[in-house]
Amino acid sequence: MAVREARREDGRPRGLPGLGLVKGLMITLKHMLRPSVTQQYPDEKPDLPPRTRGVIALKEANCTVCYKCSRECPDWCIYIDAHKETHDPAAGGRARSVKVLDRFAIDYALCMYCGICVEVCPFDALFWSPEFEYATYDIVELTHEKEKLEEWTYTVLPPPELEVGAEPPQEVLQAPPPVTGTTAPAVDTSATAGPAPAPAPAAAATQAPPASPPQPVPSGPAPEEVTPSVAAAGEQAVAPTPRARPAARP
Repeated sequence: MAVREARREDGRPRGLPGLGLVKGLMITLKHMLRPSVTQQYPDEKPDLPPRTRGVIALKEANCTVCYKCSRECPDWCIYIDAHKETHDPAAGGRARSVKVLDRFAIDYALCMYCGICVEVCPFDALFWSPEFEYATYDIVELTHEKEKLEEWTYTVLPPPELEVGAEPPQEVLQAPPPVTGTTAPAVDTSATAGPAPAPAPAAAATQAPPASPPQPVPSGPAPEEVTPSVAAAGEQAVAPTPRARPAARP
């Protein structure tokens, strides 16, 4: 009697029983023989990449209280309170109304670390920080206020370099090129460090002329003050000549 070969549902022949268990034990044995690379945490801090989503940090100086982050948050875990203040204009014009941030808190018990709030912020007030050591024993303490979020901004890492073939952003393309060149050699300024010499005295020709002796003051009136006389000048007054009248007609 012929023995039929056991086959799987897909038509392939079945292997030896226990073959999968042997393969699994071989993988375990291979890893057992390798040296361990365990980091001694917390004595040794892990080297995290720059884009690690540890915690969201806030730079309060950049926040304009536009509420975009709280509106776009899918978990509604961002709480913002603010009030308006009116500032007098510096030089005429209307008074200016400014929003002042009173509270900015994030409940990390509800946060899903999606990063939408970081992406929609128009003024770069939110950043990803690789900080992850903020575990607590009470879930209420996972709501952190703006003071704690401000401290985490000092742990934000610089952005990584662009990948090969990636296009730089527009703000980088529009920025002026950096000034490069060799450093100018040092110049010895000891000879010119002293005070400037005094100017030379003016020439004798440019000196002021000596003062003239005072003139005697006449006792009588000045000649131009005396009214001139026509008779004394030898001129005679000429009388006007009368015009002859035309003769009458007969």
